[in-house]
Amino acid sequence: MKKRKDIITVAIDSPAAAGGGTQAKLIAKHYNLQHLDTGRIYRLIGKLKLENPKKFNYSLIRKKIKNLNMSSLQNKNLLSDKVATSASIIAKDKKIRDIVHQFQKKCAYAPPLKYAGSVLDGRDIITVQVRDAMFKFFITASLKERTKRRYKELKNLNKKINLNIVLKSLKNRDKSDRERKHGPLKKTKDSILINTTKLSKKACFMKIKDIMDRKLKA
Repeated sequence: MKKRKDIITVAIDSPAAAGGGTQAKLIAKHYNLQHLDTGRIYRLIGKLKLENPKKFNYSLIRKKIKNLNMSSLQNKNLLSDKVATSASIIAKDKKIRDIVHQFQKKCAYAPPLKYAGSVLDGRDIITVQVRDAMFKFFITASLKERTKRRYKELKNLNKKINLNIVLKSLKNRDKSDRERKHGPLKKTKDSILINTTKLSKKACFMKIKDIMDRKLKA
């Protein structure tokens, strides 16, 4: 992989439903960056396992990632709790992570020329994937607020869901993300902490934009 020089690289780590993905999209649109929601890749593989339990192996995963169309990551079926649970389990597999990492690094360091750079969000972007990113943000929010957001998101998708089930799901996901052996979720000393609990999407973005503009214009 040939890395592009002089590009903007943004790395965002955040727990589920904290707003990391939303901010990544806003950053990508404003600065003309290629956006990759890395969690969606694991959800895609998790869905693949649910649909092909007998044929599921590393070869199938490599083939899927090699021919991955970015638009397939927008499939609304990837948002189900069942897929999320499957994704959380397969994300612990070191071999699967290595396969996914190669794709992620290509997106981060060699985005298409039409983009000014890249923005990746996930759980181990700062700690593993893009350690030398120009901008590093750790975005978080209270568990109560994240539960409300995820519940609203699922309801908008016409999903029949219970608030307590969403809460339990997020607690389990947090535990899995923070305690997994490979690429656990954690804040680094050099990442900027942004708590979105009491911030609107716009207020949060303006805060990030101010930080980025000051450095880009320096």
